[in-house]
Amino acid sequence: MSTAGFNSQNGTGTGQAYANGPSQNPVAMQQLPGVSYGMNHQPIYNPMQSKAPAPPGPGLYPSGAYQPTPPVNSYQPGQPPTSYPAPLGQPLLTRPLMGVPPSHTPPQSASPGPRPSLARATPPPPAVSSSSYYQTPQQLQPMAPSWQYNTGPPPMGPPTSTSTPPRGPVANHVNPSSSSTVPPSPLSSAAYSSGPGMPPTSLQGYNQPGIAPPQMNPMASHTYHPSRPAYGPPTSGQPISGPPPTGPPPTGLPPTGPPPSMKPTPLPTGPPVANVTPHPPRSDGAVAGNGPQSSNSYNHVDNQMAGPPQHGPPGRHLGHYPSLPPGYQNTPAPQNSPSAMHPAIQSATQPYTQSSQPYQQPPRGPGPAQLSPSMAAMSLQSSTPEALRVVNLLQERNLLPPSPTPPPTPCLPQDLQKINCNPEVFRSTLTSIPQTQSLLNKAKMPLGLLLHPFKDLTQLPVVTSSTIVRCRSCRTYINPFVTFLDQRRWMCNLCNRVNDVPEEFMYNPVSRSYGEPHKRPEVQNATIEFIAPSEYMLRPPQPAVYLFVLDVSHNAVETGYLNVFCQLLLENINTLPGDSRTKVGFITFDSTIHFYNLQEGLSQPQMLIVSDIEEIFLPTPDSLLVNLNECKELVQDLLRSLPNLFQKTMETQSALGSALQAAFKLLSPTGGRMSVFQTQLPNLGVGALQSREDPNQRASAKDIQHLSPATDFYKKLALDCSGQQVAVDLFLLSSQYCDLASLGCISRYSAGSVYYYPSYHHQHSPAQVERFQKDLKRYLTRKIGFEAVMRIRCTKGLSIHTFHGNFFVRSTDLLSLPNVNPDAGFAVQMSIEENLADVQSVSFQAALLYTSSKGERRIRVHTLCLPVVNSLSDIFSGADVEAITGLLACMAVDRSVAASLSDARDAMTNAAIDSLSSYRQSVLTIQQPGLLAPACLRLFPLYVLALLKQKAFRTGTSTRLDDRVFAMCQLKYQPLVYAMLMIHPSLYRIDDLNDEGALNINERTIPQPRVQQLSVEKLSREGAFLMDAGLVLYLWIGRNCHPTFLTQVLGVPSYAAVPENLYTLPELDTAESQRTRAFIGWLRDQRPFFPSVHVIRDESPLKASFMQNMIEDRTESALSYYEFLLHIQQQISK
Repeated sequence: MSTAGFNSQNGTGTGQAYANGPSQNPVAMQQLPGVSYGMNHQPIYNPMQSKAPAPPGPGLYPSGAYQPTPPVNSYQPGQPPTSYPAPLGQPLLTRPLMGVPPSHTPPQSASPGPRPSLARATPPPPAVSSSSYYQTPQQLQPMAPSWQYNTGPPPMGPPTSTSTPPRGPVANHVNPSSSSTVPPSPLSSAAYSSGPGMPPTSLQGYNQPGIAPPQMNPMASHTYHPSRPAYGPPTSGQPISGPPPTGPPPTGLPPTGPPPSMKPTPLPTGPPVANVTPHPPRSDGAVAGNGPQSSNSYNHVDNQMAGPPQHGPPGRHLGHYPSLPPGYQNTPAPQNSPSAMHPAIQSATQPYTQSSQPYQQPPRGPGPAQLSPSMAAMSLQSSTPEALRVVNLLQERNLLPPSPTPPPTPCLPQDLQKINCNPEVFRSTLTSIPQTQSLLNKAKMPLGLLLHPFKDLTQLPVVTSSTIVRCRSCRTYINPFVTFLDQRRWMCNLCNRVNDVPEEFMYNPVSRSYGEPHKRPEVQNATIEFIAPSEYMLRPPQPAVYLFVLDVSHNAVETGYLNVFCQLLLENINTLPGDSRTKVGFITFDSTIHFYNLQEGLSQPQMLIVSDIEEIFLPTPDSLLVNLNECKELVQDLLRSLPNLFQKTMETQSALGSALQAAFKLLSPTGGRMSVFQTQLPNLGVGALQSREDPNQRASAKDIQHLSPATDFYKKLALDCSGQQVAVDLFLLSSQYCDLASLGCISRYSAGSVYYYPSYHHQHSPAQVERFQKDLKRYLTRKIGFEAVMRIRCTKGLSIHTFHGNFFVRSTDLLSLPNVNPDAGFAVQMSIEENLADVQSVSFQAALLYTSSKGERRIRVHTLCLPVVNSLSDIFSGADVEAITGLLACMAVDRSVAASLSDARDAMTNAAIDSLSSYRQSVLTIQQPGLLAPACLRLFPLYVLALLKQKAFRTGTSTRLDDRVFAMCQLKYQPLVYAMLMIHPSLYRIDDLNDEGALNINERTIPQPRVQQLSVEKLSREGAFLMDAGLVLYLWIGRNCHPTFLTQVLGVPSYAAVPENLYTLPELDTAESQRTRAFIGWLRDQRPFFPSVHVIRDESPLKASFMQNMIEDRTESALSYYEFLLHIQQQISK
């Protein structure tokens, strides 16, 4: 399917390119030679940008003097929370006093004024640091950011027209609009901090002290829609009595929302009330109970009206109340604080609920609504949103919620929030979008989206219509967040274009009524699927085509995988997705290539051997891919005989490259799916590889080498496959190094998947065999989409600048997906190009056009709506810590490959430092000792430490190179909910399971044990603990485990009788066994892949793997969680 053809359907085939994506800069399109696994920015080595001194602990950070640290376990049972030691030699309070006038440099760059000396407690900074993506020649920036998260392309010469076509293909993981060959300007607004010579960024995104905001312009009179309160942070405390202002919502544009029949209760009319008694202020500066803070703030006019800046402490307005006594803010939270609630109840009771309250128009003049942010400390604990509750990480140990917490709910009106996109499908790192890029830079958090677009859904509305209603300008699909001006016109929520409602759209097929277009399914569901008419097809929909490429060398036969594969395919041959046109084919290879003629009429399959692997050709092109229904008996005969054909082979060589070329030739005319099974390093013909792993360097604390491909053969072939609608899935079953960094490119750039089974053997690793069987069955029978493309659109003013996942970027915002499967996740990074002051909300829409296995052309559309805010406190309160961690992991993988592993590790550490530093400097108004974080980010340092200790990024621990690369692939490819288990496993105590709080699913009782902290301190020799690490479940049995558990669950009389390689639990007719198996089965059912169970005793070889996941404990090469917190505090306090 050609690009232009699809683009023409989206209004971008000819003329101007799609405007919501980043512009293509021809200069920026260049790619460094030899770096085929690219990245949006190539880090530039700059010795002037030393970010931070090295923390203690070898192998975790750059070199530096080791400092005294607390014992391995700083937490003593029974101690009060305040008994943690302070960092040695470091004063508790290193912030400037409240009365000292601040420097007017942005908070990112530290003031050059004097500060308490930390010479004894702080190791000297390293001579160099590569913790920044951009360079500042001959300028010293003490707090240079570690990640240029949210930036679009830097200015490089004259602006490039958005209609300029790209100069050649854009590979995935590469920023289409930035270059690694041209360093960005240090004064670009894309950077976090303004740098020397820049105006203070504090003027961008904040009202000036003491100035009342102007009245908003009323809405245009022709707009036809329900009244809706303004978007913004919710009200805390009791609402102020008195009617809200009359008239439509305060904005220059009509707000998004449903048509009149769906409108909420209209607001009462009456004059604004200006003389009511104010409630205590919130921590974001708003008055509690004064209605939501307007998110479409007055930033576009505040600079003109503010007058000269007033000097004073940061965040304090002169002429208002004095600051509080120093001890006030140290008052402990009440015992009935919301943090003690169950997470589900807590998320339901915190102020960020789905309901919203009317916006109270603030009076003119410096009234109560303009109380300074520093007054937030006077607010009561109950008036602060739970997300912004201040948490001292050094004092509150038990931060881990007892069960998984739901993602934060965007602060939207209730009618919009009810129909917003499911966060399992579409999720943003920030559920409140900053109004400007400078405000986003201040927050120092990445802005991005995480998608699971083809997820299996239990309820999916499917619409069959000859007319698919789309915006005439930006080609956005009509969705719940458009505005109906009247029955015949609707306004696009992405570009504000007014469109006509087609006549056919006036009829509602659900209610069978006419004249209510706002009740159509397209306007009632944020996720919907269309059956596309003929204009969405450039050719007849392709059939389902499956080609299996099998390694049959001696090494492959020894593993025994061929028997498992043939048996499973025989069992599931009738459940392959497809219709009467489905085709299948088989290729086997060792040092030669073997084709199989399966033409109808033959009595048995014919093997055709091609030994000329240098000039590969197809011996009988018409009979190698056959119709499955017509030739099913021949296919079954081949599968029964295939394992015996090569039983005695002594061929040890592998010509994988030639086999892939042959498969590409075979699939090119139709497109389809290529499934490759490989068991060793390819060593013959094109694409041959040599071992690059030095086993002696596996535990090196230095940088890890060979994370990038050794050759571009596999990437080039993958791009050729993508152009012909062929995706390649790789199954790697090997006990030796296979160079997954090179082989993985064949799947990465063709939108395929990688499956990895290290040390696979049919006798020696039964757990791997079981996992391979379950994964393969799911792979063969799951839903599949062919010849797919996905485009992500966003509101004007936002732009996408980096994609993560397995795909090929065909144009600035169009992803080529020859196959799409329900287990694939994607991520994108965003930037804010224009001020969003004129809009109350922004929308993102992902449209996936694909051919189903039944030959239908379908379009699945997901639309997400988020509010726009203009204060840092609102940004922080809407932070989604898991989504931030997932996007950070994707960015770190790119950084590891394009720069170095140590660069990626430093940047992840600095991400935690930067965000908490920004929160302390810009949101907290009364400083206090300790490491302070908002409740919504309280787990961020823990997740960053988990990433540093994850197999993909860890150092100082023996890690096989293929294991490391596979972990990186998983972080980039897995949907967020599965990736988080691989980052931070869940630990449960299961020897005392009971029915308290249990779930009832399909008449099964599922116990719900509490999630434990990942520390040996939580283990007990008297208990049994289950660790869910995503791909594997570890069941650790304590030496003194209760005999009841051993007999009732494991079926053994004593601890000594527990088998060494136990990987399945016996099905015993006991309540304990049923509970345990029900809980493990429930965990497995929540993911598409099959995690194997390993029962571990103290003497088990896998005990080391289990203990390496104890993230909060110190190891020889990595800090404990408490030491890591001290390091972050030390960097923030500089």
